[in-house]
Amino acid sequence: MNLSDTHRLALLAPRSGRLRTVLDTDTYNEIDDQFAVVQALLSPDRLDLQAIYAAPFFNDRSSGPGEGMELSYGEILALLERLGVPHAGFVHRGVTDYVGAAKQAMRAPAVDDLIARARAGSAEDPLYVIAIGAISNIASALLAAPDIIDRVVVVWLGGHALEWPHQREFNLRQDVGGAQVLFDSGVPLVLVPCMGVVSHLHSTVPEIERYVEPQGEIGRFLAQRFKEYETDHVGCAKEIWDMAPVGFMLDPDWAPSVIVPTPILTADVTYSIDRARHPMRYVTQVKRNPIMRDFIAKLAARAERN
Repeated sequence: MNLSDTHRLALLAPRSGRLRTVLDTDTYNEIDDQFAVVQALLSPDRLDLQAIYAAPFFNDRSSGPGEGMELSYGEILALLERLGVPHAGFVHRGVTDYVGAAKQAMRAPAVDDLIARARAGSAEDPLYVIAIGAISNIASALLAAPDIIDRVVVVWLGGHALEWPHQREFNLRQDVGGAQVLFDSGVPLVLVPCMGVVSHLHSTVPEIERYVEPQGEIGRFLAQRFKEYETDHVGCAKEIWDMAPVGFMLDPDWAPSVIVPTPILTADVTYSIDRARHPMRYVTQVKRNPIMRDFIAKLAARAERN
């Protein structure tokens, strides 16, 4: 399906009010997905979070993308249990393999749910897809149902800054073919880069112990995950990059952005720029303090209510 630039830019324009949202996350891969999931769940005034999808990952914390997805699914359930949120019909397993160079759609409950929710929307009420892992679930949906691109907006933490010498960032390099599908599909895209943009979004053990750990069972769980990831905390600040796309959704002023041509992702995992390409929204800065203050305030308010 071809989408006009006028239509695409209209979908990419900031919107007020409550936004229909789904969250795609490789939750067990790191510790920052957990913080992003909790912040999204604690923001119902802004985010109508309708579903969470488990994304695949493969590193030393999993034996392959399929196990990575299952571990992420289990971690999402662990978060929801501590928040008292039912998971039935809300959390969906994602694909067990990458789209890859063949650019073949993978089947999964998450893919089917995403397509159905997108088709239930409209250009006036689009579905925002916050993606903070490999893009395989979303790319599979775009391949299987290209008609949805006129009613979704994808907000993806992936790759590095456009001027970075390479794009071998974890989320992107996990599924280069899937990322190529995303960039070439024409779907309205908000790209949130890692190195060069989000790379200063960190927290420390003292901050987590002071402001997160005291906030009930979920605070203790998040603090445990944060502290156990590293053994030496002296002079150490830990990345919490996955909070950036949620921060953008909560308030675009927390992640200023511009409109630029969507890059071409080469086989060498670098960007090539063609200024005739369809436009995307590109985040140029992330304001760490308001994102963390919002998260801490919402966590404390929930603990006080409970």
